[in-house]
Amino acid sequence: MLLREEKVFKDPIHNYVHVQDRTIWDLINTREFQRLRRIRQLGTSYLTFHGAEHSRFSHSLGVYEITRRIISQFERHHLEEWAVEDRLVALCAALLHDVGHGPFSHSIEDAFQVHHEDWTCRILLEDTHIRAVLEQVSPDFPEQVASVIQKTHPHPIVVNLVSGPLDADRMDYLLRDAYYTGVHYGTFDLDRILRVLRPYQGRVVVKESGMHAVEHYLMSRYQMYWQVYFHPVTRSSELLLRFIFQRAKELYESGYRFRYFLPPLEALFENRMDALSYIQLDEAFVQTMFMQWMNEEDSRLAELCQRFMERRLYKYVEVDYLDEERMEYLRRQWINAGLDPSYDLWFDVPTDMPYDVYRAGDKPTLQHIMLLSDYQQELVELSKKSDIVRSISGLHRGKHYIYFPMDKVKQVMPVLSKETCHLLKLT
Repeated sequence: MLLREEKVFKDPIHNYVHVQDRTIWDLINTREFQRLRRIRQLGTSYLTFHGAEHSRFSHSLGVYEITRRIISQFERHHLEEWAVEDRLVALCAALLHDVGHGPFSHSIEDAFQVHHEDWTCRILLEDTHIRAVLEQVSPDFPEQVASVIQKTHPHPIVVNLVSGPLDADRMDYLLRDAYYTGVHYGTFDLDRILRVLRPYQGRVVVKESGMHAVEHYLMSRYQMYWQVYFHPVTRSSELLLRFIFQRAKELYESGYRFRYFLPPLEALFENRMDALSYIQLDEAFVQTMFMQWMNEEDSRLAELCQRFMERRLYKYVEVDYLDEERMEYLRRQWINAGLDPSYDLWFDVPTDMPYDVYRAGDKPTLQHIMLLSDYQQELVELSKKSDIVRSISGLHRGKHYIYFPMDKVKQVMPVLSKETCHLLKLT
């Protein structure tokens, strides 16, 4: 059902986000979707790039808008490979794909072994406002939308729109994150890419004439990961979050009596949350807890919360390599100096960083970008045609870092070996 009058959101990336469907408008106004206003898109990156305060609400609208534009182009050109009946399920999945993200998303996921995709599906399928809206389309419509998130939808092209190597999600977050962090290498020609996308053989492909625009997109993606998403200062703030959640969970499991403790945390720590309790978790809630925990009797939890709230992050040094022998040596040094290597030392190695690198392959999958020959109507995997993509495809890079609280380490410098002080650049 269409709205009597189109609704629009003014957007700095897409100029306007257009809403014509009653279902989309009703979903935007659910409490679960409105919660995304209180979840930052880039987690703790605002402590590195002060402009990175944008929310998953604005990103989700952007993913919806890009998906809407792609589908409109397919339908405007009467492309038979696109099934018109898939339109609404694709738009809903695009809008709702991030609704399961928790506060400071990836840090809380690591600490409590939760995954935002799982929570997205639970919010779609449990007793929520979102489910009630989706059921107005049809009784099985929530399951249809969830199947897109789970990548099990019977029409792979719908999944490809929302989750693929050239999907609406990635295209929006690269442009949006570049804008709000103030960097320029995350930009690319979105309009050109959208013009050359085609539905073909059950997937979204790119006309060969658009290859250079896609090269630019992949280079932007490569640069954003290493210059923004894996920035060592951001990693330091994520580390503090991980330590806070880890310490709070340890205390809870030991029977510690917190001075300040709200019910949703009990369900989180005991791994028995339902969707209604999960959506109470937002970043305002978590930061309120941290403010109160700064006064906890447990000095470790109080210190970690204070460091995070006051941005007193751990110092980091880059090293050429980190093997288990070197890491164990530093742990012993910490113990001898009266420091706790479980909380006062952290090693960050490239394998810990889930870089979403584009990987070429001889057997094309939905995770490959395929070029459609303008004349022969044949599909060719992008790296077979592009020297640029071939050079970065599957490229592993990264740096080894050691993180530690500089103020505490300086106090024990006389106990540390000369080798350790030199390695940590303390001299």
